[in-house]
Amino acid sequence: MVIVIPGRIWEYIVAGLAIILAPGPSVLFTIARAIAFGRATALATVLGNSLGMFTVSVLVALGLGPIFQHHHLIYVSMQWLGALYLVYLGIDAIRHSHEHAQSMTDIKESKPSFGKAVRQGYTVGVLNPKGIIFFAAILPEFADSSKGHLTAQLVLMGFIFVFLGFFCDGTWGALAGTLRTWLAAEANRLVLLRKVGGFVMIALGVITFTNSVLH
Repeated sequence: MVIVIPGRIWEYIVAGLAIILAPGPSVLFTIARAIAFGRATALATVLGNSLGMFTVSVLVALGLGPIFQHHHLIYVSMQWLGALYLVYLGIDAIRHSHEHAQSMTDIKESKPSFGKAVRQGYTVGVLNPKGIIFFAAILPEFADSSKGHLTAQLVLMGFIFVFLGFFCDGTWGALAGTLRTWLAAEANRLVLLRKVGGFVMIALGVITFTNSVLH
């Protein structure tokens, strides 16, 4: 496959890092596993989740790349959908921050093996409909249609996102596993994490929509 570097690749990396570092669904899932079972299980979960997300990103790129290449209206529409989706995620995170915090500490299953944790993480990553919508709606905002090979660009950006996500989510998991007692002792700490992530998502949604209109 041809390797094409999008012209806005550094903007994409910054936006991707902001999304990854914000306490969103994948981060909260990782923290929940770390609190319940410790660092090793959290890191195994991150590995599986990353593999699952990359599978989704490749499938989305192969399916949508040719469509975006030849139908500009669909291309722009997906950009706008991505912006609205980020705003929705942010509002949902803020509205349900208390419920999400409670679910993170309400784990009743026994500690899984490393292999089982990887498989569970993969299943969550590959079956998460939010991942499909994210890769289909957000990545096109940063692809450079003038360079062609949109499928290759989408695959590359999907890999970059998953690569960054693996290390960032792994860091969250390691920290949460180390501070598991401190985090679980006070629900407001988890609520604050969720709300911060929500505001970041809303801001990124607004920026994504603005960039789409300006470009």
